[in-house]
Amino acid sequence: MSEAKVPSSKPSHAYRPETRLVHGGVLRSQYGETSEALFLTQGFIYESAEQCEARFTGHDPGFLYSRFSNPTVSMFEQRMVELEGAEAARATATGMAAVTTAILAPLRAGDHVVAAKALFGSCRYVVEDLLPRYGIQSTLVDGHDLDQWQKAMKPNTKTCFLESPTNPTLDVVDISAVAEIAHRGGARLIVDNVFATPIWQSPLALGADAVVYSATKHIDGQGRCLGGVILSSKDFIQEHIHTFLRQTGPAMSPFNAWVLLKGLETLSLRVKAQTETAAALADVLAKHPKISRLVYPGRSDHPQADIVKKQMRGGSTLIGFEVKGGKAAAFRTLNALKLAKISNNLGDSKSIVTHPATTTHQRLTPEVRAELGIGEGFIRFSAGLEHRDDLIEDFTAALEKA
Repeated sequence: MSEAKVPSSKPSHAYRPETRLVHGGVLRSQYGETSEALFLTQGFIYESAEQCEARFTGHDPGFLYSRFSNPTVSMFEQRMVELEGAEAARATATGMAAVTTAILAPLRAGDHVVAAKALFGSCRYVVEDLLPRYGIQSTLVDGHDLDQWQKAMKPNTKTCFLESPTNPTLDVVDISAVAEIAHRGGARLIVDNVFATPIWQSPLALGADAVVYSATKHIDGQGRCLGGVILSSKDFIQEHIHTFLRQTGPAMSPFNAWVLLKGLETLSLRVKAQTETAAALADVLAKHPKISRLVYPGRSDHPQADIVKKQMRGGSTLIGFEVKGGKAAAFRTLNALKLAKISNNLGDSKSIVTHPATTTHQRLTPEVRAELGIGEGFIRFSAGLEHRDDLIEDFTAALEKA
């Protein structure tokens, strides 16, 4: 197979993101196909026993077994590398496989992890419940409080982990400042960048050592398949991630990789349109008498507006808001919506709403949810590709039911 030639003589990294999202990483077969080829195969044929041996020893580059090397998956990984500005990437079956692998693979019993408290429920489970079972201790801190990050660091701290913006309250953490604290203590920083997307935020450029995505969200963007990806330096990927994935098997399906490649082609268009819609709806909801609190990273009243301005190129496709009247009022609002659909996903072309206290964060105690700002009336909204005025009308009518 041959690597795609991006038009003109520019190196691929010199092109703008929209161009890289269309051309990056393509491997064409002898047939010269326009669309990326889909290689639905478990294994590969070798011309000789000697070549097979050379492949397994790494002396002959090529594909071995689709659990850890497949042409379609490799195209997806390379396109993400070019978009993110990373040195290397590995794709995984799901976003949580990416998070768990990125955190767990480099660690050993006796190591220590510091993470922000504001995490997706499953991410918090990995840090708070899973790691200690294997002798890896963890400390949760207020992500905004740099003193807490500093005080939590120990001689055996190997990893720091955060989301920014956070799920579901859209708080923004100072990635550069936390990266400096982590590096000063001899640790690495891993950032979950799902809510910002690679269109609006580049954690590696801000000092992070690795970035993870649930490709299920904006990267697919149309509710079709699951996937995840880890991006970092070549050393980190080769030393820690590749072997872990090869031996434990949370592999991305080649079919899912092909779907995600198609999703990447329109990622920038979708995210920009969804962000514009979210911003317009946020402005309306912020003035609504039945909303007690609204959080949107693109507004000047965001609690960390100065950090947003410093590290993000745009707002978000998501809004968080609190409906007066608690759970009952929130449920009445959700049930009255006609366009926005109730689902625990996000980043879809269809607008989605969820009630975090009873879904994504239901395993947390009421006290912990209150500490994180996840009230009983709190709703998370993910903007789709509908006309913004239709969505504004939908929410205005639904809030009358609250």
